[in-house]
Amino acid sequence: MDPADTPVPFRKLAALADHLFEQCEDDVTCLSPMLDTLDPTTRDELLASDLLNAFQVFYYFFHIIPDELVQERLELEPASSLIKGVKIDEIDLLELFFTVKNHEPVVIVSDGETPLMTFRGKTAWAEGVKYIENPPY
Repeated sequence: MDPADTPVPFRKLAALADHLFEQCEDDVTCLSPMLDTLDPTTRDELLASDLLNAFQVFYYFFHIIPDELVQERLELEPASSLIKGVKIDEIDLLELFFTVKNHEPVVIVSDGETPLMTFRGKTAWAEGVKYIENPPY
């Protein structure tokens, strides 16, 4: 994210993030409802910034704490990387990516080269995991 391209000044976002972290520390179960109280423009900017990590965004959208490896992968990525997508899991030859498009969570199942299935919305994670664990072939 280029801070100059945002409708909300970066200083304001940084101060807001600091305030949220003072209140919640690293507790995503505390952070998620606080994000819901923000005006949509500010919340969307924060969810796409380098001020949050991808796990915090993942939890915000799905209210699920995934297995430890997936959580670690997400924690190591800034939320801004979700614009392009983050590979978060793989089973056999299938890969699972998490991205955010138009302020909506998206989970993509890929064979490593080609997207096979795309799931959107609050159920995207569950649908993606179900697909990757039991592919229809």
